[in-house]
Amino acid sequence: MTAFGQVAVAVARRNLLVTFKNPALILPAAIFPLVFLLAFAGGLSNLANVPGFSFPSGYTSFQFVFVFLQSAAFGGVFTGFAVAADYESGFARRLMLAAPNRTGLIMGYVLAGVGRFAFTASIVTIAGLAAGMQVDGGVVELGGLLVLAVLVNVVATLFGVGLCMRTQSMQSVPFLQIPVFLILFLAPVYVPLDLLDGWIKAVAPYNPATAFLETGRGFISGEPDHVLVAFAAAGAMVALLGFYALRGLRKAEAGG
Repeated sequence: MTAFGQVAVAVARRNLLVTFKNPALILPAAIFPLVFLLAFAGGLSNLANVPGFSFPSGYTSFQFVFVFLQSAAFGGVFTGFAVAADYESGFARRLMLAAPNRTGLIMGYVLAGVGRFAFTASIVTIAGLAAGMQVDGGVVELGGLLVLAVLVNVVATLFGVGLCMRTQSMQSVPFLQIPVFLILFLAPVYVPLDLLDGWIKAVAPYNPATAFLETGRGFISGEPDHVLVAFAAAGAMVALLGFYALRGLRKAEAGG
């Protein structure tokens, strides 16, 4: 366990140092959610006047939750990019030779993903408050939103680590982004679930991102809903993708 912790901390520290020393690596992750917050909360704010739209905290808060969870997911995606880059540069192979407990590599990347998200989440939250976001939830509810976002970040990071340890190439980047985009946008992004129409209304209830969004919006409005469903889904995805990442590590070990 000591070796596991040492490896995890070393990998996370190195990854975060490389990220924050290079603006080209950290700025896109910060700017991306801000653009969505501006476009959705500002340009689409009239959707709050649609009959049946009754989110008590207002449209800015409604969209903030989506952007907050999206930034959590893409913190994991960008960590996956870092894994692919480490393999292409040859650093990851040297790291695997040096690590006394290679499972710690996965935890290190997970910690780095959480660190990336912490930076982006701070910026997004400041921007949301500056835009007049109304927060009706208390400390417990906001803590629940943060924990849920961290779980989403871990899910995305484990997916990215598992995929990029298999491909060991930056060419896998598009395959990493597309599933995350699809899951996020096949959910009630612009309006509540009850106001969706067409084929997306049939798909959205079975999408785990729907539970995450509805629970997160309940937290920020002070009216938590679907909490057990959201956390159960997040926990199951962490377990499943943790196994996926571990299998990816074993494939990387077998490939040398």
